[in-house]
Amino acid sequence: MVLGGASHILSGLALLGFVGVTLWLLARPRARMAVLVPAPRWLIAAAAATGLWCAALYVFDSGSSEALVAQSLRNAVMLGWLAATFWSPAAPMSRPLRLIVRLLVTISLISLIMGAAAHLRDSAAAGQWLDPALGIAAMIVASGGLLIIDGGVRHASTTLRMPVMAVAGGFAMLWGYELNFQLLGALTGKPASALIALLPAMALLTLPAYVVAAMDIGRERMQLSRTAAMRTIVLLGAAAYLIVIGLTGAVARLVGGDYGDLAQGISLIVALGAGGLLFLSGRARAWLSVTISKHFFEHRYDYRTEWMRFTATLGDGGEQAGPDDDNLHRRVAKALAELTGSPAALLMRPDALGGFRVTDHWHWPTGEADETTLSLRSAFMLQETRHIVELDALRRGATGVAADLAIPDWLVADPRAWVIVPVLHFQRMIAVVVLHRPAISRALDWEDLDVLRIAGQQAASYLAEAQSQQALSEARRFDEFNRRFAFIMHDIKNLASQLGLLARNAERHADKPEFRADMVETLKISAGRLSDLLVRLSPRARGRAAEAERVLVEPVLQAVAAELRPRRVLFVGCQAGLATWGDAASLRQIVQHLAANAIDASPPGSVVQLVAANEQGRVRIDVIDEGSGMSRAFVREQLFKPFVSTKEAGFGLGAFEALQLAQAMGGTIDVASEPGRGSKFSLWLPEGGAGGDVGSPEPIVPDSIVKVTTK
Repeated sequence: MVLGGASHILSGLALLGFVGVTLWLLARPRARMAVLVPAPRWLIAAAAATGLWCAALYVFDSGSSEALVAQSLRNAVMLGWLAATFWSPAAPMSRPLRLIVRLLVTISLISLIMGAAAHLRDSAAAGQWLDPALGIAAMIVASGGLLIIDGGVRHASTTLRMPVMAVAGGFAMLWGYELNFQLLGALTGKPASALIALLPAMALLTLPAYVVAAMDIGRERMQLSRTAAMRTIVLLGAAAYLIVIGLTGAVARLVGGDYGDLAQGISLIVALGAGGLLFLSGRARAWLSVTISKHFFEHRYDYRTEWMRFTATLGDGGEQAGPDDDNLHRRVAKALAELTGSPAALLMRPDALGGFRVTDHWHWPTGEADETTLSLRSAFMLQETRHIVELDALRRGATGVAADLAIPDWLVADPRAWVIVPVLHFQRMIAVVVLHRPAISRALDWEDLDVLRIAGQQAASYLAEAQSQQALSEARRFDEFNRRFAFIMHDIKNLASQLGLLARNAERHADKPEFRADMVETLKISAGRLSDLLVRLSPRARGRAAEAERVLVEPVLQAVAAELRPRRVLFVGCQAGLATWGDAASLRQIVQHLAANAIDASPPGSVVQLVAANEQGRVRIDVIDEGSGMSRAFVREQLFKPFVSTKEAGFGLGAFEALQLAQAMGGTIDVASEPGRGSKFSLWLPEGGAGGDVGSPEPIVPDSIVKVTTK
């Protein structure tokens, strides 16, 4: 009673739904309908006929002969829509299918006319003989209708879009459901009452197909994902198994005896055995996957899913990345192997002589000897031909391009080796990947070759980028070394000038004890600076930023003045206890550069001053000279550029290095200069505080790194 009431309610809902859809389709513009869906009039007629059938389900009963008569009319109209939609004059229907359509339409019309006449004449008596006849006719039409849909989909799936396919799918779902309970009734001798009562629900499920077909959505071709399709196949397989079990039990009951229990036992053993085989055997699972991909899908690969996994593996190893996936070459081998279902792979890279040698592997058993190389001739042939080599073809003695590639004997003799994939970046082969034979070996087809060729090019771009990054890193190290060496050469030049001046003065003042004392001190300082330069030249020298500390300014200024005393006596003035935050060696190098430049720019006998004080919470160190000065344009555009110097033998690196070191310590340099009136270089650094109270410095970030003023 409950199921009957639910069926009555569902019939009413289906009736209202199809009436509404029919009216909506009639209200749609005819020109627009003709663009959206083929045969729009047949589609409207199919919706109206289905609504009439739902009315019969609502007024009478789902399994009544009146409903079967209305179903005959519905079937005839649905067949007309299929014929008008899937076949056109440009692509006519084949003769066998045309004959089947005519036969099915004839059966439907005969059932309609015969049923209508019988009910008009004697409705009560007609049901006894009419129901079986109409049921058999409905089974025939449903079976033939499914055959027509299958032929139509295969015939026109490349031109028709998803909304049309959805309507055909709705028809197939309805006919398949009706055929199912009709067969169960025929086999068991009793009608499948529960399935018949749920027939209005199935009609409701087909209702959205009519709406989708006439709307401006879903115009593109839609497909199930490979995962959804595989799960659907599994569910259909489970349903088929249950149907087979039911049919076996029905046949066993008809035969009699204990065959029913025997059939159930055999079915259970077969199911458990098949399930255990698939669960335990990787080879069986691989065979099933290959079989399903070959017979159920248009393409072997689910390109979207495979490409996303491929790029994820190349990028970072994917979701299942392990500790070994930090190696890009191993990830390349893994990505190409997973793409084809191969369980392992070797990767070969160029050696010093131009051949290729195994350098990495993914899950490949180790133990290869030194002979596991690819000769220079073979590498050259693979690069020129870009040929993907199927080793089984070579083992069978195939002739052609593959036979001329001089593949080494160790690869041909190893039964695990399956395919050789050259990894090419433009015209250059940067790696070779050897794929392990999968559990179910198969011959490569055009789709495999295209996928491996494109995937190899993609992997080659990653390898080429990694090689470029490595080369760039090496170039940066060389550049850093050359840069450091240029600065050191500048400092060596200053030391050479200082020692040369010391040697010239020694000729005149060597007999003076005071001069000899100064000379010894100067030599000690110069030797110490040379040792420091050698340390700086080392590639393992620490950066200045790692040596920041509180530095007293006055001792640094005094040390610079003492070092430059052979060239000029400097005036030093410093605020008591003044300290900065930075690196003592860097501070000394900055002041030394600026003071040496000031001496070079000043005439003999003029004064060069080093003055330091606290100003606005910063340490300011002024280097003042009375030299020739500089123009505003020179200071703004050239002073702090490397390799630009006003000196005839200058390197042009002193001011540039001083500014770099000052910025590294969070400071900067101001310049005030005027031609003919000297220059003042002001070094600004973070204040170091008093005692041990030293805060983190705030770097000076002016609008312009170098400020130019005039006196």
